[in-house]
Parts: sequence; C-alpha cells; structure tokens
Amino acid sequence: MFNLFNQFKKALVKTTTKLWRGVEGFFGIQHIDEAALETLEEALYGADFGQETVEAVLGQIREAYRKNKELQGQEAAAIGKKVLTDLLAGSQGQLHFAPPGGGGPLQVLCLMGINGAGKTTTAAKLAHFFKQQGVSVLIGACDTFRAAANEQLQVWAQRLDIPLVSSQPGADAAAVAYEAYQQAKARGAQLLILDTAGRLHTKEPLMRELQKLKKVLQKHDPQAPQHAWLVVDAHLGSNSLTQARAFHELFGLTGIIATKLDGSSRAGALVAIYRELKLPLYFVGLGEGPDDLQTFEVRPYVEALFG
Repeated sequence: MFNLFNQFKKALVKTTTKLWRGVEGFFGIQHIDEAALETLEEALYGADFGQETVEAVLGQIREAYRKNKELQGQEAAAIGKKVLTDLLAGSQGQLHFAPPGGGGPLQVLCLMGINGAGKTTTAAKLAHFFKQQGVSVLIGACDTFRAAANEQLQVWAQRLDIPLVSSQPGADAAAVAYEAYQQAKARGAQLLILDTAGRLHTKEPLMRELQKLKKVLQKHDPQAPQHAWLVVDAHLGSNSLTQARAFHELFGLTGIIATKLDGSSRAGALVAIYRELKLPLYFVGLGEGPDDLQTFEVRPYVEALFG
C-alpha cells in the first residue's frame, strides 16, 4: 500500500501542486479563513472535480469552520479525504478468474475511446498485468484504421510474449474480433483483450461500428463482451465525463481506465465520472513502462490528493 501511495503521489504531482499552490499551502496553514476557503474552491474546480463534488467537499469544511473558527488546514484536509473516500465507495473495479490452470469460461474485454487516449499501449499493459497474475491472455488488434496500430501492438506482444491476432490495415474490425475469439477459444485462453480504433464520440458511423463488433461477438457468446472499458486521457479532465456518457449510452460501459494520470493537473475528473455514472475505475496509467499500469485504489488516490 505504501509503495502504491508513493506511485499515486508522484503521478498526481501536477494536480496536488495546483491544489496547494492555489491555496498557498491551504492544508498546512494554522487557521483557515473565508478567503482561504474561496481559494480552495477555485483550486478544486481547476482540478475538474465537478460542481457536485466541490460543493460536497466545501460544504463539509465550511460546516466545520462555522462550528470552529480555529479550524486548522490539516483538519480541513481530513474532512476532504473523508468526503472523497465516501463518494468513491465501491469504485474499485475487480476481475475474477479461475486459478491458474483452472480454466473457466473465456471473458472478452473490449477497450474503446477517442484517438490518442492510449488504448493500444493500454491493451498491451493490461495483457502483461493479467499474465503476471497467471491468467492466459490473447490480444485482438481490432484497430484496423490506424496504420501503426498493428505494428505497435506487434512490438508490445513480442516484447511481453503475448499471443496476438491481427489483420491488414483497412480490414473489417468485427471480422478480426471474430477470428480473435475463435483463436482464444482454441487456445483455452481465459481473457481476450480487443483494442478498437479510436473514434470521437460525436461520429455516429464509427460509433455504430462498435455495435457491429458487439453483435459479431455475441454470435459466439450472448454475454460477450463481458467487459467494456472506456480508456480516457486524464489530461482532458471534465471532457472525459462527456465521452463516458456517450460511449455508455451506445455500448453499455462496464468500467473506466484513466491513462496519463502522471502528467495531468485534472485528476479530479475521475470522481465526477464515478459519481454520475457509477462505472468502476479499474486501472490508472502512472507512467510509460509495462508495469506502470496500476489497479485503481481509493485510499492511495485520496491520500495523494489531500496528503
């Protein structure tokens, strides 16, 4: 837990620096006042926590301040941690597989999102993560629009020794998904990860292609894909919530992965997404390496923000 906290703290340095700079060390001051509360409010909005979350945090701190005009910054920080922890209760997503060698039904995990969110590298890192857990994994390269996507996944798959099913650029993505499913079944794999092409949530033809992919998978298994995760770029802040709404309405999301958290000053958007859509937060990207994709945990996240 301590190591994970340090990773979150390092990754969230831009958000936390913004919070601390915005209030000149608010949580370290001896006694807060109205001016400090107003500055904290601006800093929380700047980190894209969203109106409801900001009001929840400030409401509790203001109530404590009304009762105790000698309220210290550290006491206010503890209140903020408690509010965020309560808001994120139940947000930690988990996947369950049979023990190594125990088989179990094949589960399909479909990754989607806009261009540049980091889906392809995330697909490889996820496969690496689950392989380390003893789960047998196969990747399907269903991003057939971006010419470099196949090559990028091939490099990752070779480096991490993970089987990959791919096709030529311009091939039908649903057909690649179909072939990947067949090979995953033939290999006795437990998890099939599908990397789909990036698409703006406002482009209906591309969004409908996701529905086609889903229908093809359901010819194999009516429950597939069991997992539909949106990969969001943490730099985009509150725009990630807009994306999540659109993809969720069309495809039925089951979870969120936030990439590039290590370079974002807008990490509060994760709270806004969970608060509105109640989609579990599974992983966060805290760096470039294959081991820098970490499971999301509430306590290190909150402690890193308000520590």
